[in-house]
Amino acid sequence: MKIVEASGLGLRTRRGWVYRNVDLTAEAGELHAVTGPPGSGRTSLLLTLAGRFPHNEGELRRRGPAALGQVAGVHEPDPTLTVAEHIQERLLLLGPVPRRRLQLVPVAAVRARRAYRRDAFAAAIAGAGFTDAPLDPARYGRDLTPVERQLLGLVLASLSGPSLIVADDVDAGSDGPERERIWAALARLADQGYAVIASARAVEPGAPATAVHLASPTDEVTV
Repeated sequence: MKIVEASGLGLRTRRGWVYRNVDLTAEAGELHAVTGPPGSGRTSLLLTLAGRFPHNEGELRRRGPAALGQVAGVHEPDPTLTVAEHIQERLLLLGPVPRRRLQLVPVAAVRARRAYRRDAFAAAIAGAGFTDAPLDPARYGRDLTPVERQLLGLVLASLSGPSLIVADDVDAGSDGPERERIWAALARLADQGYAVIASARAVEPGAPATAVHLASPTDEVTV
């Protein structure tokens, strides 16, 4: 099932092109990477694909809701909350959570007893498929490493059961093994049936992602 279809997508402001001539089709169960140097419009494109940012050229069709993972300055961890508190807060905000993909602890139970916060954390981690890439539930947002921030963002994004998950700059501030860990986490989400689109400066060798490269906004986009 096609979740995102972008054809000739572009955004032009008074200062010029932010991105242009983007063609991208993402189906359920696919992982796509938007690559390019800083200033190539990767973040703006991701937000457009997720319905959080405008475009004024081309066509965009999206089936189902989208959720944001880590997007610096837009959607990132609260430095004063622990990982477990981030998950608990998101569950409380969501209310009854769709169980199409996740088997989560009822929100009423999360409210009722502190023990359920641990259960909610475990269920959320397992639901995102990250049991072999654990996060410390007591770790505060301000202390998370770049890879931990990405993983928490992906867990939080998965809680609402969206059709599309996007994450920005997934290779920023991480070394080779950490980048492999992030790409593996993104691939696991795609294996669960989400359409996943992540931005990065480059795709790791062997990463199971289809790449769209954004050059300078004044140049053509190559696929």
